[in-house]
Amino acid sequence: MNILVTGGAGFIGSAFVRLLRSKRPDSKIVVYDKMTYAGNLANLKEVENDIVFVKGDIADAFKVEQTLKENKINAIVNFAAETHVDRSIMSGLEFIETDVMGTYVLLTKSRELGIERYVQVSTDEVYGTIPEGSWTEESPLLPNSPYSASKAGGDMQVRAAFRTYGIPAMITRGSNTYGPNQYPEKIIPLFVTNLIEGKKVPVYGDGKQVRDWLYVDDHAEGILTVLEKGQPGEVYNLGSKEEKQNLEVTKKILGAMGKGDEMIEYVKDRAGHDRRYSMNSDKSAALGWSPKVNFEEGLKITVDWYKQNESWWKPLKDGSYLEYYKKQYQDR
Repeated sequence: MNILVTGGAGFIGSAFVRLLRSKRPDSKIVVYDKMTYAGNLANLKEVENDIVFVKGDIADAFKVEQTLKENKINAIVNFAAETHVDRSIMSGLEFIETDVMGTYVLLTKSRELGIERYVQVSTDEVYGTIPEGSWTEESPLLPNSPYSASKAGGDMQVRAAFRTYGIPAMITRGSNTYGPNQYPEKIIPLFVTNLIEGKKVPVYGDGKQVRDWLYVDDHAEGILTVLEKGQPGEVYNLGSKEEKQNLEVTKKILGAMGKGDEMIEYVKDRAGHDRRYSMNSDKSAALGWSPKVNFEEGLKITVDWYKQNESWWKPLKDGSYLEYYKKQYQDR
């Protein structure tokens, strides 16, 4: 396949590109990325000579069409998205432009140019919150944040494109993903890098929100499995059954860093904060996918990576990041 990976310089996208390069050496890989604050070409350094990189916005129909034609693309995996809930609460417009309009452009060009496989990378957050039990792919979408609403909007565009035009599109919905190379605004890299810098870690509310934690390489494997084996028109949950309260995750990070509870700073809870996520992934398991890295192992790998790669993350926590951090946490 000639594969277009949109958002391929981001956290999960770059992990997928590295996996694809190693497992499918005969594939042509084109990374298409707008290079917002979360895009980082350093994430692709080990494969930079074996891919084609195009800087572009998925909402730019002309650029998308040009890239698809020039590279004879026959498969698209769409990671391109604005993804951070807190930033969406501050301003949701960019999320709609990328997550909804950008998805629409990709689907339209897929139809016009006869793309053979399309995977939309989505999130468990589109389901909302679940007090008990687990969501299946048939569960209703009840998003509670501007971010998850925009992702749900993109998912609905994919559904409509399949139903109306027969575009061979599939959706994956992954749980909370963590690992090396994650931008330090998400909880695990934020807390680890804060502790390295001698700063406290901000915990929302009582810290008892429950999330399912999926290691990034396992998530990438799941997406590749769906790309190659999934059925068009279907949705596939990718969860790990590693459900943990945020406070439990926080204390595990503190333990790994040799710090105590005195480094916790409780802050006002996030508006509309979902209480619990949980997904049933039997459908993906039937394709042959299952996560291989448990949370304890994945957390150790992640903590060690941030300790050893300060040159990667330190420049990211300057300038506009500091303004965001002050507004998001210190002003609470």
